[in-house]
Amino acid sequence: MTKTALERYHARMQRVLDYIDQHLDSELGLTTLSGVAAFSKHHFHRQFTATFGLSVHRYVQLARMKRASYRLAFRSSTSIIEVAMDAGYEAPEAFARAFRQRFGQLPSAFRKSPDWEPWLAAFGPLTNARTMLMTTSYCADDVTILDMPATPVAVMEHRGDPTRIGETIRRFIAWRKAVGLSPKLSATYNVFHSDPRTTPPADFHLDLCAATDRAIAPNEQGVEAGLIPAGRCAVLRVIGSSDDLEPAALYLYRDWLPASGEEARDFPLYCQRVSFFPDVPEHEVVTDLFLPLR
Repeated sequence: MTKTALERYHARMQRVLDYIDQHLDSELGLTTLSGVAAFSKHHFHRQFTATFGLSVHRYVQLARMKRASYRLAFRSSTSIIEVAMDAGYEAPEAFARAFRQRFGQLPSAFRKSPDWEPWLAAFGPLTNARTMLMTTSYCADDVTILDMPATPVAVMEHRGDPTRIGETIRRFIAWRKAVGLSPKLSATYNVFHSDPRTTPPADFHLDLCAATDRAIAPNEQGVEAGLIPAGRCAVLRVIGSSDDLEPAALYLYRDWLPASGEEARDFPLYCQRVSFFPDVPEHEVVTDLFLPLR
């Protein structure tokens, strides 16, 4: 197969993954998905499995379960019954059995206190499948240099194992709700003080931030006032899953920065979470990555 033919083949498979993301509430059988890919329905399931290492049915199940688990953990206003129905289960009991089998917890227990280690392990096949075709290549035209204003923020630190960041996110969401700092009203930022790939888990440090110029009242959650300083930044927009921003960061540091003639400023890499999964389909998530420059 020539490179061009292979690219066309992968593009057809990419359409399938995007369609699944966009239509998790719909019927996603072989007939529908093979039509999206314009492949024979008699061979599509074998082609999909050969390409991604798991069946269409399992991929769809995992994608629905990932959205369901995010809603349970981070969207408390959505009832467990609604989550079950949206995941394709007609009865909450069937959803509870399937959820417990996959994650080792009932949905109600996961909502109260998620066990993140088996959760991460369960989605390994889904993550691997998505990264086969969804790895984005960046170029210099994707990077914009902007003068960013100083941004006062409320900061909750996460220190320790990055696999437990979900616990800190849940606490930060609860604090934001309590003080009325909805993401619709207050921009969301993360400041990356360390790289999880090169930092021992115990030393990992990330700041969760919400833009606000309000005074931060003393609180049990440890939220404090902070500032993202003004200055020039190289900005790279990442569209798609924000679970792993390392490829985008690597492009900025390894490729763009040396070729640009710019120098990095003494402030960490940070990002703005413009839109969030599961509020939008995962392939439509938008994250802006900022590299501070002198």
